[in-house]
Amino acid sequence: MSASGSPRLALFALALLSLIWGYNWVVMKQVIQYVDPFDFSAIRTVLGAATLFVVLVALRRPLRLQQAREVALLGVLQTGAFTALIQWALVAGGAGKTAVLVYTMPFWVVPMAWFVLGERVRGMQWVANAIAACGLVLVLEPWAMGGSAFSNLLAVAGGVTWAAASVQAKRMRRAHDFDLLSLTAWQMLFGAIALCVLALLHPSRPIDPTPYFWGALVFNAVLATGLAWLLWLFVLQRLSTGVAGLSALGIPMVGALAGWIELGERPTPVEFAGMALIVGALALVSLWSLRQARSAPPR
Repeated sequence: MSASGSPRLALFALALLSLIWGYNWVVMKQVIQYVDPFDFSAIRTVLGAATLFVVLVALRRPLRLQQAREVALLGVLQTGAFTALIQWALVAGGAGKTAVLVYTMPFWVVPMAWFVLGERVRGMQWVANAIAACGLVLVLEPWAMGGSAFSNLLAVAGGVTWAAASVQAKRMRRAHDFDLLSLTAWQMLFGAIALCVLALLHPSRPIDPTPYFWGALVFNAVLATGLAWLLWLFVLQRLSTGVAGLSALGIPMVGALAGWIELGERPTPVEFAGMALIVGALALVSLWSLRQARSAPPR
């Protein structure tokens, strides 16, 4: 694959990821009418991990677990803590608002990547970060923040956790040659085990097995958990952590719009202006990454 083709494929993966994860905020918000949030998190990740291991066997890809401690840490962060925090945040928070709060992730991942990985912020990334930051402030409207303050705190904590997991994944792939699909499956299994322990320790109500519950479970297990984390690790492999984190801001925009259309969570004019700024930042960083790839010497 050429240097220019690789980023294009990564940006296409981000577009697909935006649609899946963006709409899933609405799904996760609605499904907690029928199931405890921790129970749902545990079930979806167990099924997601199982799906990936079936794919591994079917494709005859390596099943051997490499660097167990590092993979376990990634799983606890990326699948376990992140999934639990965002599902818990949705109990009291709106789907669109929670999505945007979680996607403060890029503003945590950039300094983490700088400190841990030595990925310095250069050129147009500074401008794109500034534009996206202004957009997020407008979308969040901290001067008129609605919903539960505790829910908002959980959502931001989810963003910090995701940033730490992204840096951990990038650091691991620098040090070791992992099979991407195998890594995704194993980290998800470790995260699922952690979530199962949490669900068992946390008292919960019985599951109401409605058609929506089963549909949400299939959507989350196959698309939003199995496929989406594979896409995300693929993106991290092809783009710098900072560029990947900033570009992924398209996901909360889809979540906010889906929440407006399906749940009646109508964005304010100020939030619309923030979304426009985020779109501009996305376009800027995407064009910048493609230009950098084209100008890079062939390897």
